[in-house]
Amino acid sequence: MSVAPDVVTYNTILRSLCDSGKLKQAMEVLDRQLKKECYPDVITYTILIEATCKESGVAQAMKLLDEMRSRGCKPDVVTYNVLVNGICKEGRLDEAIKFLNSMPSYGCQPNVITHNIILRSMCSTGRWMDAERLLADMLRKGCSPSVVTFNILINFLCRKGLLGRAIDVLEKMHRHGCTPNSLSYNPLLHGFCKEKKMERAIEYLEIMVSRGCYPDIVTYNTLLTALCKDGKVDVAVEILNQLSTKGCSPVLITYNTVIDGLAKAGKTDEAIKLLDEMRAKGLKPDIITYSSLVGGLSREGKVDDAIKFFHDFERMGVRPNAITYNSIMLGLCKARQTERAIGFLAYMVMRGCKPTESTYTILIEGIAYEGLANEALELLNELCYRGVVKKSSAEQVAVKK
Repeated sequence: MSVAPDVVTYNTILRSLCDSGKLKQAMEVLDRQLKKECYPDVITYTILIEATCKESGVAQAMKLLDEMRSRGCKPDVVTYNVLVNGICKEGRLDEAIKFLNSMPSYGCQPNVITHNIILRSMCSTGRWMDAERLLADMLRKGCSPSVVTFNILINFLCRKGLLGRAIDVLEKMHRHGCTPNSLSYNPLLHGFCKEKKMERAIEYLEIMVSRGCYPDIVTYNTLLTALCKDGKVDVAVEILNQLSTKGCSPVLITYNTVIDGLAKAGKTDEAIKLLDEMRAKGLKPDIITYSSLVGGLSREGKVDDAIKFFHDFERMGVRPNAITYNSIMLGLCKARQTERAIGFLAYMVMRGCKPTESTYTILIEGIAYEGLANEALELLNELCYRGVVKKSSAEQVAVKK
């Protein structure tokens, strides 16, 4: 004897279909469900309304809301939140605010998630004054903000460069029973790094830890990138070495950032030690890792070491890109080995890597550097004529007669 599916079974099927983008099939299942007199509940309709918002738009979803009500199924706050989110995603923020204000008339009070959806939309469209008013309105109505509420505001203020105001919001969180998390501090650290205020970034990293909020790998990657760009690569190495003791495991991008910083600072020996360390930890270097090292070795005049490295990672199955080839050619040209650089161009083409404008300008400058200025100019003019090198780029090429 077979058991008839209940509403929970149907909801599971509907959720699976809607998550797979099969709304039409989901609506057919709903029809079969109704014919079997297994009546949909609020979860059924909320699943379908959310999928309809994504696939057919809010106007169509509103028809489902009307059908839901006509069948005596009362929407809950989750249903309304789905619709508010849909309206915001369609760029109709003012309508979403009206919808929020009308919810109590339908016997449903907006919750913190409803307000957060509107708040995020206000911030993404630059309506800061409205966001402040909404926050005040939330508090007046007794709707307590969450960590997410404050994080939305902090993120917006930091993107606008208003770091002082973002700190004010951060410091108010405890008054409302909210403990800042890494997503509260990350935008601040990113903002300080963007403004090259590294001391302030490190200060807030220490404040974060002292308050029991442990930075995640995103926090550290942001800080390490900024330190390397600011030339403070030794500080970056020190922080990288401390990560494991802080319960935060470096990932590929973490190592790539510091390896690139060391390579650009003329410290490729240290960079190669880091490469060995990351391999020992089971992390597989990629083209970014190897390009940084090849570039660093070439800049230091160790072009033969760079070429050896280049062929080593080729054998490992890592395919070099134009940046890697250009680094080798630049190193060869600086070493007055332009003939080898031209040979490397031929190898590049043979391996199916398309030369860039920089490839040609590097070679032209190399030819000129070896005392063949007339030949270099002739080649440059020919490449400009063929459209391989732009005229604006040609003007930057150093060819002295």
